[in-house]
Amino acid sequence: MASNILSWHGRQLKLNTRADVEPLLQGIDPAKIEEIHLGGNTVGIEAAQALSEFLAKATSIKVADFADIFTGRLITEIPPALSAICDALIDKTSLVEINLSDNAFGGRSVDPIVPFLTQNRSFQILKLNNNGLGPAGGEVIANALLKSAELSKAAGTPSNLRVVICGRNRLENGSAPAWAAAFAAHGGLTEVRMPQNGIRMSGITALANGLAKNAGLLHVDLQDNTFTEEGDLSGVAAWATALKAWPGLHTLNLSDCVLSGEGEVPAVVEALVEGSNPKLHTLQLQNNQLEASTFEQLSDAIAGELTALMRLELQWNEQEEDDEFLAKIASNLKMRGGKLIASDEDEEEEDAATKEEVDDDPAAKIPPAPPSRRSGAG
Repeated sequence: MASNILSWHGRQLKLNTRADVEPLLQGIDPAKIEEIHLGGNTVGIEAAQALSEFLAKATSIKVADFADIFTGRLITEIPPALSAICDALIDKTSLVEINLSDNAFGGRSVDPIVPFLTQNRSFQILKLNNNGLGPAGGEVIANALLKSAELSKAAGTPSNLRVVICGRNRLENGSAPAWAAAFAAHGGLTEVRMPQNGIRMSGITALANGLAKNAGLLHVDLQDNTFTEEGDLSGVAAWATALKAWPGLHTLNLSDCVLSGEGEVPAVVEALVEGSNPKLHTLQLQNNQLEASTFEQLSDAIAGELTALMRLELQWNEQEEDDEFLAKIASNLKMRGGKLIASDEDEEEEDAATKEEVDDDPAAKIPPAPPSRRSGAG
């Protein structure tokens, strides 16, 4: 382990007291630590307080990875433990990334994060994936980020926030306007991932309008939210407009998003084939009821406006096995070293090829990570 990295990742330690933590920190100079990784362990209140004292002295810390650190903890334990850890990071101007994913805060336990999110305006990457936030908790987080942006503006300094990852959190429509306002206020985002949140059309429209204020977006993932409802296409229309605000977009994932009615070419596809995002490299449109008319437009665009596209995922749409347009797409992508994934067989072939590459390259054989455990109270 590098001397500037502190990692207990995956050791399944049960850290309850100060006495459990102090031996693990013995001989480590906190001022030299740039990364700390504690995932796959469980941290109680007193142990968190001991960690906070260490973090208070970590003047060079860049990465604070506290994903999956509350497995088995009571809901009453999480707020004070979380508060101790987050408060210790408030003044860290070196901090680039904080990861609090896979901790089941729920809406009841998010308040301890607010002072950090509001007052530390140095960090660039926020990871809050699978936290059970719900609409209320999501709104608290979004409002804290909005406040941070407003404080930055009042101080005459640009926001440093670049990446927000907040998937699998049941954010729903209730929190979407707050998120949209926060995104618009920050303005410099390059990556936003919010898959599997149960956000429906009105919320999707709000997010499109907020994200459109971030001209530098490179990676957008809204998989498994709902863009249209009962024939109303205003959500997908808003996204078709927003796409034009992101000229450098590299990756777009709108799989499982109900992008159109049956047989219709989605407005977002029409925007893409008209050249809204000429630098697009990866496009994921799985399971959207897409038919031959959409594949025809994509086929023409790959030879024209989408010349940078290298990966296109179209599984579980309404394709025929011998669809001529899919065959043309596959051929054109292959000629430039790209790949069409249009079926389970394509996916299996890719997985097999990847495995073969790893088997042929001993240096690529990395020990598997410990199995993921969903953290939570109880």
